[in-house]
Parts: sequence; structure tokens; C-alpha cells
Amino acid sequence: MSTSTATFEDVRIKLREQQRISTEDARWLWHNASDAELRELASSVRSRFHQPGSCTYMVMRIINYTNVCVAQCDYCAFYRLPGDKEGYVLSQDQVFARLDELLALGGDLAAFNGGFNPHLPLDYYCGLFAAIRSRYGNRLEFYALTVAEFMYLADHAKLDYATAAQRFKEAGVRWITGGGSEILTENFRSRHSKFKYTVAEYFEAQRAIVQAGLKTTATMVIGFDETIDERLEHLERTRRFQDETGGLASFLCWTYKPYFTQLGGIEITTAEYLRHLALSRIYLDNISRIRTSVLTQNERALEGLLYGADDFDLPIEDEVTQKAGATISLDFDRILVVARKLGFEPAYRSVAGH
Repeated sequence: MSTSTATFEDVRIKLREQQRISTEDARWLWHNASDAELRELASSVRSRFHQPGSCTYMVMRIINYTNVCVAQCDYCAFYRLPGDKEGYVLSQDQVFARLDELLALGGDLAAFNGGFNPHLPLDYYCGLFAAIRSRYGNRLEFYALTVAEFMYLADHAKLDYATAAQRFKEAGVRWITGGGSEILTENFRSRHSKFKYTVAEYFEAQRAIVQAGLKTTATMVIGFDETIDERLEHLERTRRFQDETGGLASFLCWTYKPYFTQLGGIEITTAEYLRHLALSRIYLDNISRIRTSVLTQNERALEGLLYGADDFDLPIEDEVTQKAGATISLDFDRILVVARKLGFEPAYRSVAGH
């Protein structure tokens, strides 16, 4: 339990005066505040950035361009090691077909996520992204890679992060997202992803991305075996990075799917996810957009709008989470009705051309 002497009223007054809560305050809230109290506080911080009753969404596709990866994270059911007969790499034409389908379904955002494939040179990525930008222009936007993949590619090409970021920028890339973060503590990474980069290296790479003029985001995955202190350390590091750079366009948290993975485990409840979402909204007072995860929580993710979130996406594909047990619905109208029943009017948010 927290050793903080805070009370709910103390924290409420801090937030009313737009003061920053401490990590000790956040720990106290997690252990002592009710769901209703967390909703109240999260909604009050949300209102600094967004009108009550408003929310935005996107229709997007995560394109898993390869499943070959040497990181060997024990929470991943998607990867195949080099030489595995089930390993694949998508061709440009296969990627174009997926992008065309995305546009046909009314979406305009694609995110690329694959892994650490030692057989793919930097030129594969630069060529692919330049071809996408040339073919589609501003009709759609793409999140080119995650920070973790960016780091691997830079090291594999023997480039420093600043040079690698510039190479991607010249290829038409505008976004490299904060994926691959999971839980940003060294203990967590040593337990579950020992072949990934350290937390310090992760932020070094993301700082280089921001300094190159590229856009990026913050992400977090909960529900492994992490402690509340590890979750708070992740949030504290994220808030500090945003203080230093101002480069994080949004924060997205989703939940670990334990099915068919080496790590296994029991999936956390939506109730716990919503409490964490609220705590994130309250704590991350320097990030305007907090996103709730339809991909891992399905339509119950829309309850996150009551817990401080203001944005969500409607995915049409993500093999990584689907392999671990996530399910996807293309009945977008039904999902949007859920938001309206909760008292929110969703507006489509296009990132294409921005």
C-alpha cells in the first residue's frame, strides 16, 4: 500500500488548480480511489484539452510486413525465427493491396509493425515507404515502424539514430510511433525481452526521432506480471520525456493478450484496464490525446471515454494481437453507437496530410 498521506480531496484540489500530481499521489489513487472517483478526476483533466461529450476516432490497419524476428519476447505469439518455414516478408504489391482495401473501407491510416528481421536491409524499408508516399501522396498516412524496430534497423545498418531518422525522413516518413515499449523498466525488459534495447536506449532513439522533425507517440501495454510501481515508473518516464521534448502526439495503452504465448497468464479485466486508463489521464498532464484500445478491449474500450480517453481507432487488421487472442469487428457503425449511448459524439479524425 502507498505510504502517502494524501487524501482524495487533496488530489482533487491539486487538479482543480491544475497542479501536477506526484507519483506518490498516483500510487495512493490506485490503491484507494473508487472507480467513480477516478472517473471524476480523469474527466476533469480531460476537460482541459477536449469538450465534454466530444471524441474522435480513426479507421486504420496495422500491416505486419514480416513475422521474422530475433527479439524472442516471451509475450509474443506472432514471431518466427529466421529459417522457419512459416516466416514471410510482404512484397510492395501485397502492401499496396492492403492499403487499397483500407481506403475502400473508409480508413486513411496504416501502421507498420513486424519485428527484428536480420534479412531485411534498410533499403527495403526506405524503398517501401518512398513507394507508398509516391503512390498515395496525402490520401493516407502511415506510421512507419515502431521505435524498437527503428533502433534495430539503425544498429543493423551501423548508423547512429540521428542519421537513420534522416534517412527515413528523406523516404517520405512522417511518423515513427512509440511501439515496442511495453513496460519501460529495466527489470521488466530483463524478464521478458532481454534481446530488446534498454530503456535509456529507447528514449535516446525516440529523442533522435523528435529532433529529426518526425512525429511520434507514447504507448504502453499492461497485464503481464508488472507491478503498480513498474507501471508508475513507465508513466513517470513518459511524462518526463514529454516535458523535455514535447514530441509525443498521443498516449495509447492496451492490454496484453496471453493466449498462445510462451509467457501465458490470465488476461486482466476491463475494469482494471479502465482504472489504469484513468490514472494515465490524470498523471500525463502534458499529453493532450489519450487513446483507448478497441483492438484489445473491443466495444468495452468505449467506456474508456468515461475514464479520461478522448480518442480511439477502429482497426481492420493486426496479426500480432490477433495471434495472441484479439478479435476484430468490422461493424464500425455498431461500435460507434456504443460511444453515442455513453454520451459521446464521435467525429472522424484524419491524420492524412498532417
